[in-house]
Amino acid sequence: MSHRFKSVPVRSSEITPKEVYLSRRDFIKAAGVLAGSAALAACAPGETAEESTPQFTGPAKLDELGDPANTYEEITSYNNYYEFSANKEAVKPLAENFNAAPWTVEVTGMVANPKTYGIEDLLARFTQEERIYRLRCVEAWSMVIPWMGFTLASLLKEVEPTSDAKYVRFETVYRPEEMKGQGSPFYPWPYQEGLRMDEAMNDLTLLATGLYGEMMPNQNGAPIRLVVPWKYGFKSIKSIVKIELTDQKPNTLWNTVAPNEYGFYANVNPTVDHPRWSQASERRIGELTRRATLMFNGYGEQVADLYADMDLSLFY
Repeated sequence: MSHRFKSVPVRSSEITPKEVYLSRRDFIKAAGVLAGSAALAACAPGETAEESTPQFTGPAKLDELGDPANTYEEITSYNNYYEFSANKEAVKPLAENFNAAPWTVEVTGMVANPKTYGIEDLLARFTQEERIYRLRCVEAWSMVIPWMGFTLASLLKEVEPTSDAKYVRFETVYRPEEMKGQGSPFYPWPYQEGLRMDEAMNDLTLLATGLYGEMMPNQNGAPIRLVVPWKYGFKSIKSIVKIELTDQKPNTLWNTVAPNEYGFYANVNPTVDHPRWSQASERRIGELTRRATLMFNGYGEQVADLYADMDLSLFY
């Protein structure tokens, strides 16, 4: 049975319960106090919610396969975020005081109309919609997350890529005084990622600004992060400050550090094992039993044609 993704713009007031709904002005103002962070992935086992944690009591949110979304607590309590710590449980408290306001994103390179956007501009200019995507972590965890954001394609069309642009390079913020993990000498900071142009323009590719109708939590990549749901979570760079269009395949952090383990494409593929573990099955956070990993994380109908002539065991 095939499942086709449908992108339907939704007003914030329609997807956020009344008790947590914020006006756009309040949303932006709150971002200056609570936002922040860049990361490698977002997968999470649950923990007891603090009194200040938003409570969502509306109908269960389901992805296109009918799987329920993970809870807000699960999504925000256990995070791969080496900029703060390699200890996943330590990320949330370490990211608490990260400051994401003011924030700008520079879009440059092979474009006819380079721009620098404030986060307020991005929230106001591009239609925010909810996308309930599965996120698969390379360590064989998975989650279902109700993201808020807008398509990367809508931003790229506005800056008008030239015909020579073949790739999109992303760069995260570099603030070792706030992000203590960036003091590690083992990684080439700042974090960098890249997509091929056709991947970047695919309708699934999202620039996320929130989740569960709330502003993006620090530990999940505030104030803006990439979400590429058919790829492993480390591909979805967080706290983006620069987007550059180029004719050269960008260097990426994990492919640079361990090219035998992390390829440039990072497509979810159960038939290609990581050198240190199998990718054939995964554990959905909140579930006890494992499930079979879906090719392209279940989004093959929308993206398989992008790789029709490629050997995916070589271009992993």
